[in-house]
Amino acid sequence: MSIVIKNGRVIDPSSKTDRVADVLIVDGRIAGVAPNLSSPKAEVFDATGMVVAPGFIDMHVHLREPGFEHAETIDSGSRAAAAGGFTSVCCMPNTKPVNDSATVTSYIVERARGQAVVNVFPIGAITRGSAGEELAAIGAMKDAGAVAISDDGLPVANARVMRRAMEFARSYDLPIIQHCEDPALSAGGDMHEGAQSVRWGLRGIPAASEDVMVARDLVLAQVTGARYHVAHISTINAMAMVEYARRQGLAVTCEATPHHFTLSDADMAAYDSNYKMKPPLRSPCHRSAVAEGIAAGTVSAIATDHAPHPGSEKMQEFERCPFGIIGLETAVALALGELVHTGRITLNRMVELFTTGPESVMRLGRGTLAPGAPGDVTVFSTDLPWTYDVNQSHSRSRNSPFHGRTFRGGPVATVVNGALVWKR
Repeated sequence: MSIVIKNGRVIDPSSKTDRVADVLIVDGRIAGVAPNLSSPKAEVFDATGMVVAPGFIDMHVHLREPGFEHAETIDSGSRAAAAGGFTSVCCMPNTKPVNDSATVTSYIVERARGQAVVNVFPIGAITRGSAGEELAAIGAMKDAGAVAISDDGLPVANARVMRRAMEFARSYDLPIIQHCEDPALSAGGDMHEGAQSVRWGLRGIPAASEDVMVARDLVLAQVTGARYHVAHISTINAMAMVEYARRQGLAVTCEATPHHFTLSDADMAAYDSNYKMKPPLRSPCHRSAVAEGIAAGTVSAIATDHAPHPGSEKMQEFERCPFGIIGLETAVALALGELVHTGRITLNRMVELFTTGPESVMRLGRGTLAPGAPGDVTVFSTDLPWTYDVNQSHSRSRNSPFHGRTFRGGPVATVVNGALVWKR
């Protein structure tokens, strides 16, 4: 299968490319990036006025399969990813059964091979059943296709277990991804602890809950030498600690979600469950710190933490409904609007956060337009006006706080292994 993407502004951080050129893909692989490329029988896509980048990677999604197919499937989640400009996604292990064995990992790999329109890379659990007590079969999961380990959503509270997990992760050369939360400090909380939670009479989740866990884990990362990654970072102190650890030469990285650099608890509609996620939307000063961490280079990747829930579960009382929002189809537009158009970061930096940044953490062999690389390409506009209608989402769920929001710029086409899998 051959396709040539013509006349776009090619931005590839892996080769420091930023110029108008064509991208030729032959037999699913990048064949060249240069002006005036062509190939017999190649499909032509005119990208004049658009940005052409390596396929975007989302290193933190929840595809819910197996076990929660009423909320999302590998098929529907992959289509939402394609519509969001993502060519590769890494799916978290909180399925049913939990992805804590080679059997479940292999199931996800095989299911994705037959159903997904984008590349799907499973993340295995740190502990059996994500119960935080006994290590999962880490080596067997890696052999079956797992690219990282995490108990996402259920932090590993036992420091001894976490140390052992880091030692195993290092021996298998896998990143260990932690949902940083002290369960004792956050117990019973529904939103960020602050003036807004007091005003609404809701139990708070303090920023200290995240800070305490990040501090503990950075000490363990120093002891073990593990590749340690902070998921969905959301506080001032956590960002400062990660920045310090990186300056000390530790193999520490972090990601930020679009909702944490776009929204704060001051933007929440009262008792609207579409604004309930974990970590919660913090106060404006924390939101600013996340954006500043992105601009300063402390944050390695933008990841969506796409967490679908059906209306029957999400549209309950705020205290009873589950945490999480969908985010695959709005991430690029939010990054453009909140970071690029505001002048916080350059367009090249934004592309880096979706390509070489997550690739440096996950090591998937993606995120580049180098000759011979997989033919994954994201084409997006920086100016296209459009309005997000959650009811038209490819996801099976509708839990988004961005319904009805008008954006400037967003994905236009998604090419995976040389095939055009989505086009606006």
